[in-house]
Amino acid sequence: MHKQSKPLVVLAYSGGLDTSAIVPWLREQYGARVVCFAADVGQGLGELDGLIAKAKRSGAEDCIIEDLREEFVRDFVFPTLRAGAIYARTYLLGTSMARPLTAAHQVAVARAVGADAVAHGCTGKGNDQVRFELTYAALAPELQVIAPWREWKFQSREDLIAYVHAKGVPVQATAEKPYSTDRNLWHCSHEGGILEDPSQEAPEHIFVMTKNPFETPDEPAVVTIGFEEGNPVSVDAVPLGPVELLEQLNEIAGEHGVGRADVVEDRLVGMKSRGVYETPGGTLLYAAHRELEQLTLDRRTLRMKDELALRYADLVYDGRWWTPEREALDALVTATQKTVTGTVRLKLFKGNVSVAGRESPFALYQPSYATFGKDNVYNQKDAEGFIRLYGLASRIAAGLAAERTDVPTR
Repeated sequence: MHKQSKPLVVLAYSGGLDTSAIVPWLREQYGARVVCFAADVGQGLGELDGLIAKAKRSGAEDCIIEDLREEFVRDFVFPTLRAGAIYARTYLLGTSMARPLTAAHQVAVARAVGADAVAHGCTGKGNDQVRFELTYAALAPELQVIAPWREWKFQSREDLIAYVHAKGVPVQATAEKPYSTDRNLWHCSHEGGILEDPSQEAPEHIFVMTKNPFETPDEPAVVTIGFEEGNPVSVDAVPLGPVELLEQLNEIAGEHGVGRADVVEDRLVGMKSRGVYETPGGTLLYAAHRELEQLTLDRRTLRMKDELALRYADLVYDGRWWTPEREALDALVTATQKTVTGTVRLKLFKGNVSVAGRESPFALYQPSYATFGKDNVYNQKDAEGFIRLYGLASRIAAGLAAERTDVPTR
């Protein structure tokens, strides 16, 4: 795209430091007309308040905001939850899930307004550039992609802070607190600043969704979560829609300091990075869903699910959402969730969550078989023949080894 062609660019816009700098930069470098697109995925804290005015003050022609909270939880969060996907052993993929949804709607806006290009504020070091651009490639390969972090002269967030201040655009980031945060209905991530030193504890002031566990109530809370075919549908027996359910669990878990994770993870581009995540309601949902599966799925299906979860987590983290692979994995997961219906009772206390009970009409647990007391359904002598057959290969190998050691040598 020629810089003097007055292109129309749709920018994925948050109003944060990076995208606040990109609006005037696109106008200066490309002579571009800029339309900002912002996705409401449950950022909270008034992050979207005044966003349209801010974008226009930065030089954008317009700013379009879409409420995607329901779609985000229903079509991205819940499928990932059902798959049991967890990246780097502890990361519940909050940012990773939101990007393909945001990018897909950005593409739709770009087509609606007749844009020539789409742009994002992701750095050339991170994962988000891949998540956005794989979505663009899958849904609108004809649109040009502008990634300012891979073009402009700025080298650091401090450089950006100075630039936007010179343009008169207010931002929350400062040189003293240069943290990068990303919040949605599922989680809040924190990176940058002192967090770039993995030997340093995260400062308490960065947390926004969870209380300090030392300052939480001295009595535990008990919450019961209901599921139908793997989907969360109720809290304490009250049916709730996806957004309301997650909001309520976030409040309960956050009050008790549940859901913090300090993660050193492997970025897709090859380096390790450190992120601190808050996923209060999500931590409860994963704990409850896992226990319900343990009650209702057989051993081999559970093993397959555990193996599948790692693959699904990589897929989401790497931005491969809009692929036949994800559709196929979703179909397999859906088949495993037909009996994952029931309730799980959780106890929350001082940052911890434990299981206090689980029930399902499809439970495979049968007390008459599992009891250590007297029963009339299990013949313990049957185990003798089972063990002989199960250990047959070991006995054959041991016998052959003994024969070899008995062969005389000359």
